[in-house]
Amino acid sequence: MGAETLPIGTKSQKVAMDKFVIEGGSMLYGTVRISGAKNSALPAMAAALLTNDDVHLGRVPCLADVGTMVELLEKMGVRTDGYEGGRRPAEGGGSFSKSITINASGINTHEAPYELVRTMRASVLVLGPLVARYGSARVSIPGGCAIGSRPIDLHLKGLTALGARVSMDHGYIDVTAQRLKGAKIAFDTVTVTGTENLIMAASLAQGTTVIRNAAREPEVASLADQLVRMGAKIHGAGADTVTIDGVDRLHGCAVDIIPDRIEAGTYMIAAAAAGGEVEIADCKPGHVRALLARMQEAGIDYTETGDSVVVKREKTARIKSLNVKTMPYPDFPTDLQAQLMVLMTQGDDTSVITETIFENRFMHVPELRRMGADIKTEGNVAIVKGGTRLMGAQIMATDLRASASLVIAGLISDGTTEVSRIYHLDRGYEFMENKLSGIGAKLKRTRT
Repeated sequence: MGAETLPIGTKSQKVAMDKFVIEGGSMLYGTVRISGAKNSALPAMAAALLTNDDVHLGRVPCLADVGTMVELLEKMGVRTDGYEGGRRPAEGGGSFSKSITINASGINTHEAPYELVRTMRASVLVLGPLVARYGSARVSIPGGCAIGSRPIDLHLKGLTALGARVSMDHGYIDVTAQRLKGAKIAFDTVTVTGTENLIMAASLAQGTTVIRNAAREPEVASLADQLVRMGAKIHGAGADTVTIDGVDRLHGCAVDIIPDRIEAGTYMIAAAAAGGEVEIADCKPGHVRALLARMQEAGIDYTETGDSVVVKREKTARIKSLNVKTMPYPDFPTDLQAQLMVLMTQGDDTSVITETIFENRFMHVPELRRMGADIKTEGNVAIVKGGTRLMGAQIMATDLRASASLVIAGLISDGTTEVSRIYHLDRGYEFMENKLSGIGAKLKRTRT
């Protein structure tokens, strides 16, 4: 059976061992419309736990992780209406995002079980809202991650500073508090989900909370904007110091999820690597400023408007090699490191890519080497030789962003590439095969 009938992003989703079959060498022309951001949708959904009123979210992407969050909320007794995931369209290159209405007035448990947390670490985002609203939360301790350890100790230290009591038992974290109280919190390192968890918790705390060394990502600012619409008092979101004046209650709201800057950046890099002319529409160019700066350094031609970027490159145009270091926003994002590495295999010299966020995020390198890439790694540094002819091969995806990089590699390779285990892609890219085939890529999804 073809994969077009496979429901995705719903609680009924089953992991299908699908693969992409890519015929390389095609230039890309047309428009790709960017979907709502997964990393904005998940905290927005968790924030609905902070009120008994309806929270309406538009532009929710149809992704496996969103389906997991829907299932988690429903297991708690939360009502979710309107979001049924979606079936893969037969063709097209647009966005297929949905709307969802969440109502937490009937919540009957404060537990996030292991079977869901292990498949999506962002499930821990329910921790702060549950403690703030109901005085208790029980969340499975997240396990390791393919791209490295991402402990939640900073979340717990922050909640403790707000007056919560934290204990661990049989693989679960139990957090309780009569009512959280405002505090001054300084993160040792920047944490996006930690910042989001504590902003949500502090919104219903008594008194004022100040978070220093807060994450500055657009997704954090978007969450704060949603909370303000719900009646929270938050100042400075998007900067490294955020102040939250707690209120007694929050109410419902209606918001749209912001465009996915990582999806936008992935298609920009794909267009630069494959050549052609592609409009990346319905995005926010300001959110990918670090990537656009690197593309300019590499000699990639692009133009931007208020909500789109057009990337244009002749097939034979020179690509200048770059030295890039991943850093927290607004610097170059770790989530685009693997994709940029593929582009640098076509550079005019040698590139040095330094990964500072996760300790094991070069898992795509062995697969790229199977395609002929000349990449050496030394700890957290990858040395990429440019001007390399990539050849189609059978390769395996290892994590979400590595999967995207392997697809881009297949687009620019000679011959046929088969990328297996693409269920990783379904966690964060809404119908990638439809969007790429819509701009001329020779790519199809098949069942292994």
